[in-house]
Amino acid sequence: MRLKANRFITLTTDFGVADGFVGTMKGVIYTINPDVIIIDISNEIGAHDISEAAFLFGAAYRYFPRGTVHVIVVDPSVGSRRRAIAVETEKYYFVAPDNGVLTYAIIREKVIKSVELTNPSFFLDEVSDTFHGRDIFAPVAANLSLGTAIESLGVEIDDLIKTSFPEPEVGQDWIRGHIIHIDRFGNLITDISRKCFNTVISSSDFIIKIAGIELYRICRSYADVSVGEPLAIFNSFGNLEIAVNHDNAAKVLEVKKGDDIKIIVNR
Repeated sequence: MRLKANRFITLTTDFGVADGFVGTMKGVIYTINPDVIIIDISNEIGAHDISEAAFLFGAAYRYFPRGTVHVIVVDPSVGSRRRAIAVETEKYYFVAPDNGVLTYAIIREKVIKSVELTNPSFFLDEVSDTFHGRDIFAPVAANLSLGTAIESLGVEIDDLIKTSFPEPEVGQDWIRGHIIHIDRFGNLITDISRKCFNTVISSSDFIIKIAGIELYRICRSYADVSVGEPLAIFNSFGNLEIAVNHDNAAKVLEVKKGDDIKIIVNR
């Protein structure tokens, strides 16, 4: 049985909230389907940052009801020959540029059908070269929420782009990871998962090295250390995170996205 869309549409973009782009997309969606419910996952993705969008969206989309239409617009190549796509999986619909932003989602989900958006009947009458979020992705998502069959939207494809993002390097008794996201609190989120950590670091005696400091345990809460002290914790995504209790770890430790973190078994 085919997936039935529900009344929810989510938006994930790098548009911010200052310029009216997100509001304009919502206006287009509501014009086509006034009964839809639009939920912002995030509109503060770093400009053009496909890897950040893929990671944050990949951590959030699974918590929405079956049939949700997810729209992701982080599209540095808008107006080029890159494809605009819609994807139907067992649980969700995705509407996005085909640039790797859906990588984590399409790896985890069973894809039923994917199409390149080529049917202008589901676009706005005039399509600009710089705002496909308004002119293509928003009206397509709205039509999906009304029950439009995905095959009506364009030509079926089977070669969705999946981007290779940095992964931790693993040795017999060490892991070298990377800072892949810094949240609004300044917490440093790494690409080291709890599973990776537990597989490699079998001993309780280890050292986490980052920015000239060393940490020797995984905390259960931020309050496990004194105010102003750094700590390591597995966050709600299941990734290792470096934080400073009641402070901004990125600023305190002078760490930026892409910097290394290393964990070594202390023998």
